[in-house]
Amino acid sequence: MISVFELAEQCLTSPDWPAKLELTHRAEQARTAGQLTFERSGPPLPIDKVRLPVDLQFVEPRDLPQRKLNTLSGRIALLHAIAHIEFSAVMLHWDSLYRFQGMPISYYQDWLAVTLEELSHFNLLRSRLNELGADYGQLPVHNGLWQVAKTTAHDVFDRMALVPRHMEARGLDVTPAMVAGLEKAGDTASATLLNKILADEVGHVRLGSKWFRRLATQKGLSPGSAYFELLDHHLKGAPRGPFNRTLRLEAGFSNWEIDHLEKTS
Repeated sequence: MISVFELAEQCLTSPDWPAKLELTHRAEQARTAGQLTFERSGPPLPIDKVRLPVDLQFVEPRDLPQRKLNTLSGRIALLHAIAHIEFSAVMLHWDSLYRFQGMPISYYQDWLAVTLEELSHFNLLRSRLNELGADYGQLPVHNGLWQVAKTTAHDVFDRMALVPRHMEARGLDVTPAMVAGLEKAGDTASATLLNKILADEVGHVRLGSKWFRRLATQKGLSPGSAYFELLDHHLKGAPRGPFNRTLRLEAGFSNWEIDHLEKTS
């Protein structure tokens, strides 16, 4: 038997991205074989002990390659960027599982399931990049998503608000336009892949909504008001729109929350 928290720590502190993926795959194998436990052997390491891959080229977002979907290089740049988002999500959800102690076992089971689903998304995107003659790691990336992990490392309540209910929810807003652009460019294979990922991401945001609301109730707070207070605190400005009302409702947002997002964006 192996502890899921030991695998999480090994993954988060590994220095290169292939090893991080292999450790995540090992967790999937152990879960399938019934050899995974949810017992801790000690407290989590500080988040500054987490290592970003040394074999990736990190740049500022403005320095990333252009993504003109009517060109092969543009579509590769888009898929590479999304693959990096999925890779970052693997790390983010490992950290959400690893970092916060004292939660019900169903919390850890939920975020393990999401972590493994993000791994499958990454693998699908990498396979598509390979089909187009490219691979993950050959283009520069940015670490903006991990910055959100660092700023919410102190509290699971903040983490649920900022990662699934803000960063991942933003994907629900922007992915349909990417799908339409890929279809217009004739890349139906990539469009179909993004649609599959989008459907799964609705479920990820829904889990974030579930745990955020449960934690708000435990704190005696109004979930809607608390959510916007946390966004104001961490973002120092209003989230950008437009917002996909249909998908956000499926993902656990209320109409009031979406109305408020639209008024303040």
